[in-house]
Amino acid sequence: MSVHSAQQRNDYLNRAIRLAVQNVADGGGPFGAVVVTADGTVHEGVNRVTRDNDPTAHAEVVAIRNAASTTKNFDLSGSVLYASCEPCPLCLSATLWARIGRVYFAADRHGAARAGFDDAVFYEYFAGTRPELLPVEHAPVEASEDPFDAWRNNEERTDY
Repeated sequence: MSVHSAQQRNDYLNRAIRLAVQNVADGGGPFGAVVVTADGTVHEGVNRVTRDNDPTAHAEVVAIRNAASTTKNFDLSGSVLYASCEPCPLCLSATLWARIGRVYFAADRHGAARAGFDDAVFYEYFAGTRPELLPVEHAPVEASEDPFDAWRNNEERTDY
C-alpha cells in the first residue's frame, strides 16, 4: 500500500473536495473521490447518480471504476482512496472488492445527513436492526449450484 505523508494526504483530500464542489456547480452531487494507485497515478471520480440515472455511480465507485479501467486490473491492491466524505456502505463494499488498502475521508456521515444525504438507515440495516427495509430470502432451486460448477470447471477463468 502506498504510504503518503500528511501533506500528501491533505492534498489528495482537498483535491477530492474540489472535485465535489465543482460537481455541484456542474449539476451533480456534492461528492468527490481520488484513488491513488501504488504507482502514484491519480484517478478521479465524482458523484454521477443523477447525471447517469445510476444509483451506484457514487464518487468513490466512479474513481474505482476509472482506476481499474485505466490500469486494466480489477485488483487495486496497494492503492489508497481519498474521499470528500465518509464512504457509505456501497462505497466501502466496492473498496473492499477492489482490494484498496486504505481510505481517508474529509467530512463525515453526519455532515452528509445535514445536507440531506442520510445513510444511517443503511448502517442500521447492516447491523441487523432494520431487516424490514429489504427482505432477503434464500430460495434455492435445483440448478442453484450450476453457475459455480461451470466456474470450477472453466480452466480459462480469471480468478478473483
